[in-house]
Parts: sequence; structure tokens; C-alpha cells
Amino acid sequence: MRAKVAVAGASGYIGSCLIQALLPHYDVIALSRSPQADSPGVEWRYCDLFSLLQAEMGLQGADYAFYLVHSMLPSAHLSQGHFADMDLILADNFARACQQTGVEHIVYLGGIIPEFGDLSNHLRSRLEVEQTLADYRVPVTSIRASIIVGPRGSSFQIIEKLVKRLPIMLCPPWTLTQTQPIALDDVIAILVKTLGQTEFYWRFFDVGGPDILSYLDLMKETARVMNLKRLILPVPWMPVNISRFWVSLIASAPPELVNPLVESLKHPMVAHSLELQTQLGIQGLGFSESVEKALLIQRQAPTIRRPKRAKYTESLQFSDNIYPELEKIVRSVQRLPLPAGKNALWIAEKYTLWLPRFLHPFVRVDVDSQRTCRFYLKGIRSPLLVLKFSVERSNLHRTLFYITGGLLASRKTRLRGRLEFREVLGQNYVIAAIHDFSPSLPWFIYNWTQALMHLWVMHGFRRYLRSLDVM
Repeated sequence: MRAKVAVAGASGYIGSCLIQALLPHYDVIALSRSPQADSPGVEWRYCDLFSLLQAEMGLQGADYAFYLVHSMLPSAHLSQGHFADMDLILADNFARACQQTGVEHIVYLGGIIPEFGDLSNHLRSRLEVEQTLADYRVPVTSIRASIIVGPRGSSFQIIEKLVKRLPIMLCPPWTLTQTQPIALDDVIAILVKTLGQTEFYWRFFDVGGPDILSYLDLMKETARVMNLKRLILPVPWMPVNISRFWVSLIASAPPELVNPLVESLKHPMVAHSLELQTQLGIQGLGFSESVEKALLIQRQAPTIRRPKRAKYTESLQFSDNIYPELEKIVRSVQRLPLPAGKNALWIAEKYTLWLPRFLHPFVRVDVDSQRTCRFYLKGIRSPLLVLKFSVERSNLHRTLFYITGGLLASRKTRLRGRLEFREVLGQNYVIAAIHDFSPSLPWFIYNWTQALMHLWVMHGFRRYLRSLDVM
């Protein structure tokens, strides 16, 4: 019997190529929020990694797993919180589920981490994901790459569109930063060859192609390969906000994707060592050849017509069809400090005690012997929200409540709204998160009242926890 490999992020451009490379040797479990029809050797499973339960179900029967997920774009109609905290939840759920289901090895594709200087939010998030995946006793191998050159790749598409659409480019100083791009086929080969190899367990490796270029030279070379005459001029200064704006506008890429990437370009993304590629015998395709191959595949691919309302081309933007039609869904994620010696259950209990004091005399919270919480507004007999404690899905380090009722919760939803508190990053922080919440208020009113109130309350709770930590 062939081993089974789960691929998280299977519908992405790297995941779809990886699946084809795995099929000669493995059976594949393809995990995605946009599953496709099964095919020989590939079983597609719907899996929302924001749900630990779905992650556990998705990984059932898997011997090995690839993690190719990144959460820089919205995951609900309203997404409150930093993308790095969203990424923490996804990685934490995946790692917990791998441990629970007996996965033997995780291979993670992340980004090169510079040795010096303060990391950008994007690169810090990549490192936090790497650390989170390694927190649950399942061996992890981290492959760190710079720009991956391949068809449908977000970074490559941005470069291609800038070169194609701008006859004259004024390049800010960050375009002189060096990077070491690598061809998609080389990345796929590296991922496949490291899977299940014990000599690579608990290690990270930088990978890259044979060419080291500045981003400015990278765009010049792309223009040459595309047979386009472009005037590309460096300028001594340009505000970062302007850089972000014109990259997003010209490349038709969402700001949520562009902004963190532009912020990261101040760091040299050059491999510290190509030890792994030397050991595997993968020298790598040059940048020009990689671009030629990617463009050829894109030209040969069938044209997919976008819906008229789609704003961005081939991005992983939030899609309404993930959730029930006409139903607006909320996700709100905040990172909280965890005082020394405390745990997630303590944070949850402290929250129910702190909130009525913070909102006194307008709000009270009743907690029964089963830890079911009912939130009341002064003068109204019916609860605003009812949170039912989940005994089966909770422990000291992750506490889960299902949103089961209340005036502020929609009664028509089929989704299981929930509030959770979970420890992350070596029990140094707690993530407080609301998932799949469907409000009863009209959407416009909710956005300007309840949503803002929740953020204000969580900021207040964060300040309170910080005050405890210094006492």
C-alpha cells in the first residue's frame, strides 16, 4: 500500500503542481476550502484550517503532510486582526491535528529569514509559522525560499504585470536589494525529495537558483525575456505608501497582498547556504530560463474569464461562495499577552470576570456551573449573546465556546460560530478569536457598532493583561 500525503493549500499554484509530482509515488489527500472533483490517486477534502475539528478530519489517514498555506488575504466578509495572527491559528491547528492523527513528518515551505536587522511583519510571520509547526512533537522540515518563479505565482505575476504595463518605471531604493529567485520546478523537486527523509527532520534549509539579482535587474531581465523595451530608472527616494499604491494598482493585486511584500523587500533574500540542493543534486534553473518557462506555460493555459465584479486577477482574494449565499460572516482575531504561569482557560475565565467591570454598569455576565456564559445589557431581559462551553473540544491550553444564541447572533445561520482562547508560541501568547459568527444586526449597522465595540473591548482586555504581567 502506498503512503498517503496530505497537501494543505492544494488548490494554490504550488500545491497543484506538487500534487502532480507526488502522484507517481504517493496517494494524495488534497486539503482546500475550494475542493475539486476526485481524480485517480487524489482525494479532495473540504478543509477550513481555521477549524481544528476540520483539520483533524482532513488529516485522517495521512502519513505525511505539506503545509503551503498563507493567510495574507481576507478569510471572511469582515476579517478583524493582523494577518500574522491569522497565520498562527492556521499553523497551530494544522500542527495540533498532525499530532492528533499520527502524521509522521511535516514539510513547510516558507521564506528566507535574514540574519540581521528587524524582520518585516511578513517575514516575522513566516518564522512564527515555522516555530508553531514545530511545537507539537511532529518532525518538521522547513524549506525557505525567496521569489518562486512559476505560472500563477503571486510574486512573479506582480513583476510580470509591472513590466508589461509600464513603459517607464521609476524604481525606489528597495529595488536595489538583492534576491535569489528559484524556479517552481526546482522547489517542487526539493519538496518531494525531502519528504519522509529522517536526515532532514527538525531542520531548516535555504534554497535558491543560481542567479543573485537586485529587484531592479530582475525587472530588466523579465522585460528582456518578454521582448519589451522598458526604461527602468532608479530614483533616490520614494515614499513606501506610494510604492505600495502603484504596485497594487498597476499589477491588479490586492493591497493586503502587496503591502507586506513591499515591506519585506528591504531585506536581502539571498540563501545563506545551498547545502540541501547540493545534497539532493538540484543546481537549479537560471532566472531567465525560469521566466521563459513560466510565460510559456501561462500562454498555453486556457483563458479563465473573471466575473465582472472581480477586482483582482488570479489572486487568492476572499470568495463569497465559501459561505452560504447572502450570509455575512465575521472573523476577529487578537493576540494577547499570557501572564507567567497562566493558561488559556485562566484567560477565558478572567475575561468573563473582567468584562462586566470594564463595561459597568451597562453589561453583566452570568456563568453557570457548565461554564455557559450569558451576556446581558442593562434593562434587557434576553441575553445579547450565549456562549456554550465545549467540554469535548477544550483543555487548559485551548478553551472553546460555541455561540449558540442571543439577540446579537443570527438565528438563521447554519454555521457554528465560536469563540476560542488558545496558547501559541511556546505559551507566551494567547490568541482570542471569533470564527464564523453571523450577526443579527444589518451588516452596515453591525460594522459601525458591534464590530467596533468588540475591537475596543479586546484592546482594553489586552491592556489589562499587560498590567497584570508587570505587577
